[in-house]
Amino acid sequence: MSGTRLREAICRFGRSLFERGLTPGSSGNISVRTEDGGWLVTPTNASLGWLDPARLSKLDAAGRLVSGDKPTKEIPLHTAVYETRGAAQAIVHLHSTHAVALTMLPEIDPRAALPPMTPYYLMKAGQTALLPYYRPGDPAVADAIRGLAGRYSSVLLANHGPVVAGDTLEAAVFATEELEETAKLYLLLRNLNPRYLSPAQVQDLVTHFGVELPAGTHDHPHDHG
Repeated sequence: MSGTRLREAICRFGRSLFERGLTPGSSGNISVRTEDGGWLVTPTNASLGWLDPARLSKLDAAGRLVSGDKPTKEIPLHTAVYETRGAAQAIVHLHSTHAVALTMLPEIDPRAALPPMTPYYLMKAGQTALLPYYRPGDPAVADAIRGLAGRYSSVLLANHGPVVAGDTLEAAVFATEELEETAKLYLLLRNLNPRYLSPAQVQDLVTHFGVELPAGTHDHPHDHG
């Protein structure tokens, strides 16, 4: 995808996410790797609903600003994901309501923040880790991400929001949406003893669709709720 088309795609997806209430105000950010080894990222204090393609922050491979507005303060977070997820070409970070709410519940397993509720959650988002709270922009969050060693493509930051990587921008956006909808399902069904996918059903998805799940996160019962 050309630089111009990539800029337009970031703005188009950003507006779609914003207009559907998935990240309010000037919250959330998107980054995409570019062919020259650098990346495009949304600017700081910019609403995803009103992005200007020409003002997106262009960073070189070392993370230095080359052109555009000042980048999001979450650069350390994005950098750590790219360092540990070699296949990642795009990252979406939102402040979506249901995913944030999920992070505040006491029973959430940091290794598997959501049980295997639907096939498309596993197929799109894989499995989701929960990290402790860090101040937005705190470089320490990068160390926490590195501690996951690239095992997860989707991560929840406690009291903050989801961070999702994909091999394309579209894949990262769709996975983030699937994560939000699954969090919504969990909150709707919490304490109602719903049926989750069985280990055999999860293994069937792994076998037939090549779903990648971190070792040890899908071979034990989920006792959420």
